[in-house]
Amino acid sequence: MNVLPCSINTLKGLYDISGVEVGQHFYWQIGGFQVHAQVLITSWVVIAILLGSVTIAVRNPQTIPTNGQNFFEYVLEFIRDLSKTQIGEEYGPWVSFIGTMFLFIFVSNWSGALLPRKIIQLPHGELAAPTNDINTTVALALPTSVAYFYAGLTKKGLGYFGKYIQPTPILLPINILEDFTKPLSLSFRLFGNILADELVVGVLVSLVPSVVPIPVMFLGLFTSGIQALIFATLAAAYIGESMEGHH
Repeated sequence: MNVLPCSINTLKGLYDISGVEVGQHFYWQIGGFQVHAQVLITSWVVIAILLGSVTIAVRNPQTIPTNGQNFFEYVLEFIRDLSKTQIGEEYGPWVSFIGTMFLFIFVSNWSGALLPRKIIQLPHGELAAPTNDINTTVALALPTSVAYFYAGLTKKGLGYFGKYIQPTPILLPINILEDFTKPLSLSFRLFGNILADELVVGVLVSLVPSVVPIPVMFLGLFTSGIQALIFATLAAAYIGESMEGHH
């Protein structure tokens, strides 16, 4: 039987593909692990921006809101409406999760175009959006999977697994496969769009005068925001689906 050697070769091929890199990267060696320093540095900057902005805006709430307070109240209202639309009346406990995902992805996507990359000189490569690295997008997609399993099990108990045999037990393999493909689709969609946007802008900047890529950069900012909205909407929809049953 040649099935086992073929399977081993297939897995080895997938492992080799996972090591393919686009451009130069800067790594930190921590123990026996290589850590992608570019992603960590930009992620820390994004987290600092979010925490700093929220702290400044809401540390002293006013009866008559300031501009900053107004802005964050609008953002919170938007996230609440998004969560309620996708999850339903039991959306309350999930607003913070959906909001965290949306804001981190939104600012991360924009950081690739707006942060002055030359401020921090790296031995190799340059700073880029954290979401143009597959490890970041997978790390965002996996908690989403845990969240919708947790939501379904919390509401329905073990009866949650009954959805896998609906509307007929024949669909059991397909229904199981669907749950495995959800985090894959979330992570690869976000990764592919952000990576493609940064590659296109990088190529245009290297080939034509700096004024020409500006419209493309503005288009990239728009699509970056759309990608954050799509990720948050799908995450909320998956949670709502797990609480309501199979659609």
